[in-house]
Amino acid sequence: MASTIRCEIVSAEAEIYNGEATLVVATGELGELGIAPKHAPLITRLKPGKVVVTTASGENLDFAISGGMLEVQPEIVTILADTAIRADDIDEAKVRAAKEEAERVLANRGEAMEIAEAQKHLAEVTAQLQALERLRKNLKH
Repeated sequence: MASTIRCEIVSAEAEIYNGEATLVVATGELGELGIAPKHAPLITRLKPGKVVVTTASGENLDFAISGGMLEVQPEIVTILADTAIRADDIDEAKVRAAKEEAERVLANRGEAMEIAEAQKHLAEVTAQLQALERLRKNLKH
């Protein structure tokens, strides 16, 4: 049996995932991080993007997060996300509409505060769309 580490992904609203993993990949401020069992303790901020959890059975679970914190302890990796969603639960039509709205705000060059919010929202919905694409790609194999 492969060595595992407990993985918890939680958002402000709910616990998104709780289980054993052989690998957790997330997008940190300086790039992608791969967390395997017996990883050194670590705390880092996460950028909006993907989180991929490889379960003990070898299945890859895709999540999209809007940013947050990652903490690694000897027996557990915890992702505290601002928002998080499983790729299976993403409403593609809603996400595409939100992306178009964010792009419209950026194209019109509104107020600085509105542009910053639109950029953040665009990063979140882009991460969700990428999670959907990875899910579809994995289902084809």
